[in-house]
Amino acid sequence: MVPQAITLPPSLAAARWSRRKTATVGVGPRRMYLSSSYSGGRGGGEVRRLAVVDNDFDHVVRFNSADFDLCDRVSVGLAGKADEMIFQAVVTNPNSPLYSTKLVLRKLTTMQAQRRGRRALQVLKRLARRQLMYDSYAMQVHGYVYLPNIGEPGSFTLVHGYHDSYSLRHWLQLSDWIPTLEATLDFDEEWVRRVGDDSVGGPVVTRQLRLTRILMRDLLIGVNYLHSHGLAHTDLRLENVHISPVDRHVKVGILGNAADFYDNNLDNTKDVNNERRQLMIAYDMRCVGLMMAQMVLRELINPKIFSRFKAFLAKRSDPSCLREFLIPMLAANSPSGNAGLQILDRNWGSGWNLLSMLLAIKPSKRIRCLDALRHPFLCGPRWCIGTSVDVLRWSLGSTMVRIAEEYIYRKDQEDRMAYFIELLEMFNLHPKQKNWLKLVPGKWRLLYSTGKHIGLTLRVAQPRVLIDNAYLTFTEISELDKLNLKLISDVSFKVISTLEWPHDKNGDPGSLCVSSQSTRFTSGQTVYVQGESKQYSLKSIDRKLSSRKWKSIGSKKELPTNLPVVRLNTDDIEISMNLGISSSNELAQRILREVRMQIPTEMFDISKLVCGTYIDSRLMILRGVNGFALLFTRSC
Repeated sequence: MVPQAITLPPSLAAARWSRRKTATVGVGPRRMYLSSSYSGGRGGGEVRRLAVVDNDFDHVVRFNSADFDLCDRVSVGLAGKADEMIFQAVVTNPNSPLYSTKLVLRKLTTMQAQRRGRRALQVLKRLARRQLMYDSYAMQVHGYVYLPNIGEPGSFTLVHGYHDSYSLRHWLQLSDWIPTLEATLDFDEEWVRRVGDDSVGGPVVTRQLRLTRILMRDLLIGVNYLHSHGLAHTDLRLENVHISPVDRHVKVGILGNAADFYDNNLDNTKDVNNERRQLMIAYDMRCVGLMMAQMVLRELINPKIFSRFKAFLAKRSDPSCLREFLIPMLAANSPSGNAGLQILDRNWGSGWNLLSMLLAIKPSKRIRCLDALRHPFLCGPRWCIGTSVDVLRWSLGSTMVRIAEEYIYRKDQEDRMAYFIELLEMFNLHPKQKNWLKLVPGKWRLLYSTGKHIGLTLRVAQPRVLIDNAYLTFTEISELDKLNLKLISDVSFKVISTLEWPHDKNGDPGSLCVSSQSTRFTSGQTVYVQGESKQYSLKSIDRKLSSRKWKSIGSKKELPTNLPVVRLNTDDIEISMNLGISSSNELAQRILREVRMQIPTEMFDISKLVCGTYIDSRLMILRGVNGFALLFTRSC
């Protein structure tokens, strides 16, 4: 939907703005008080109405309804709610410093909406100490109009600025939003240097990444400005964020839902206040993460796709698996590649890393504004950012996943994957047995094996079998016995009956299932060897770390002489195969032989999986009895 101004009939606009005759009230200089109360609420008792207005709001201007010339337009980009009516108006009072200025009148029709309006004015009083920051990163509120009525709530209207622009959601809904927004912001070389870039233009993916960095950095600066003043926004959405072409800043909307970190109604103990503060900051950061996902992946603006995205997070699925979850959904109808996925994959998957930290399940694990501003995804190529070990570990894992997806039969690819696997095993964050018992339950998809290529070979085989996916699933048997898990290896494939490979690779489905009712995890260590063994090569790690890129990491300490691992002891193996076609025993045996030839031996005989050498929330590396490594990614 393209944003536009809605024109109202003058009679309708005037009728909506009209007010009843008010009762007698006392009015003093900069003070207005009411002399009555009204009955309301579900209980039917007396409820005190707004007793004092100007005494609390002396930092803003109190307007009269006669100060404005009401326009017949209302903007659809100002996020009006059901209990709000929004009008454009021009100040006609020549004594006002805002004379001839176009403003927005936000009429609040219910008591709840009026509480939001008064709260916005209270927040402005706290933030006005740094007026320049407030004007740069928040929508300006100039004052209010209050018209009291006897016997019912009075009329309360916020008067705030209008920046002649759309909300961020409406910008993203434009088909040509990138060139339009670049022209609106007057993109030049000085402007792009704010994100460490030194060029203008370029491919669409580069331009969208540059815009995303600029918008996200401005948004994070504004949110951090609120947090530094003890406030949380609590209502960060695309509809509540605007882009001003005047000062070229992102501005958060009306702060009517802003909440204090410290609640006076609670016991003001240090622990309670710190916990409340962390939870409120974490909630804001989660909202920023949802907005970032919609900015980069514009498909998420579609309510149906976005609901599936939120359902994934509502199930407490690990956000580090978002790539595995979103690729089938977003890349299905995009043969040339999805621009948003390319943006998040750049710089060794730094975008996925930032998104996972913004949407982390535990509030204490979510990244803060200042740390997010220093994240590699939001820093341009000309900025020198110190890389942490966590980001380095993530980059190695992302690179491994990308190489495995390319699936090129080349020697240098095999060597590169072997190096990365050895490096990850050295940087293992969770080497202990108790860590594995927490992380390993779930479904894991096989990505790569150092011992055998997965899938087709150059052989001409009959029958022709095409491997789909191979999974390992660890399931807890009981809550009392955490050391024993049920292990299932599930390989799905298709049987193609034609003599030649058809263009359409559809065939009869089949599956191979290998299960063990008891797989026990124990602690152990594996010693590095110096010879020609294929198990672990200390020389290869030393050669990789001595390169220029890894020199600073390798020089911190000597290489370890052993590797912490967890042992896998598997018993009672059962094997079954299901075919979608009726076949003879001879054909079934040939199909089984072909499946075994195309998958690693450890996936068919899971007793040959002897140890695990690396695990985190999204990747796992298991080693077989021959020393070959199997790389898995968590499947959602």
